[in-house]
Amino acid sequence: MELLQYVFFRNALLGSLFTCIACGIVGSYVVARRLVFISGGITHASFGGLGLGFYFGINPVFSALLFSVASVFGIEWLSKKQEVREDSAIAALWALGMAVGVICIFLTPGYAPNISAYLFGNILTVTSSDLWFSGSFALVMILTFIFFYRPILYTAFDREFAQTQGLKVSLIEYWMMIAVAVCIVSSIRLIGIMLLMSLLTVPQMTANLFTSKFKKIIVYSILFGLIGCFSGLFLSYYLNVPSGAAIIFVQIMIFLVCKSIDFLKNKTIKHA
Repeated sequence: MELLQYVFFRNALLGSLFTCIACGIVGSYVVARRLVFISGGITHASFGGLGLGFYFGINPVFSALLFSVASVFGIEWLSKKQEVREDSAIAALWALGMAVGVICIFLTPGYAPNISAYLFGNILTVTSSDLWFSGSFALVMILTFIFFYRPILYTAFDREFAQTQGLKVSLIEYWMMIAVAVCIVSSIRLIGIMLLMSLLTVPQMTANLFTSKFKKIIVYSILFGLIGCFSGLFLSYYLNVPSGAAIIFVQIMIFLVCKSIDFLKNKTIKHA
């Protein structure tokens, strides 16, 4: 409990709460739509925005947000308007973002920025402005799913059926892809670019072991995410390792334990 007297640790805990809410909601949509590869592409493309931010002396998180949203529209434009295969468009934007980031960081005058904090996460870098950003986004996603749950559900599982119901499927898809981009950027400080994709998928995989209902998957994903994040933060502090790596390690261990329990339970039922 003595850790709670430190402001940076309280910020990290609050950041974890907001991040898990946002990632639990957005990640459930990502897994349902099988957009994991797209989210990975946007995650790594955001590195280009970080590099531009360092080079031009602006807030790197803000520039990463702009670059990530631009990457979303770039992927959609290439795949739907230019008839480029979607996986090829994702790979191109993924590589472009990483290349731009490396070049800009190399050309940035003065001391080299602390890139590891953005790549692997660092609880020391979570600030009050990050909390306002992630908290506001988590609230927006909660309200979005409260008021537009069924349109999002129909679009996620059956796009053609959603169109027959008169829903604006393209608008919903664009909004949710922008939400993926914002969710990624709001979590960079805590998890890091290299590991962030796991927080959008692993808690959802764990939740899916216990239920197949979309609402319950969202709730369980948030709960498993919180358990993993809080445990990972304490592990990160005591082992003095990057917070992102510790959090994802715990998340995967939770999944493996739950998967083993599920396997043994199913095996027992079959024998019975």
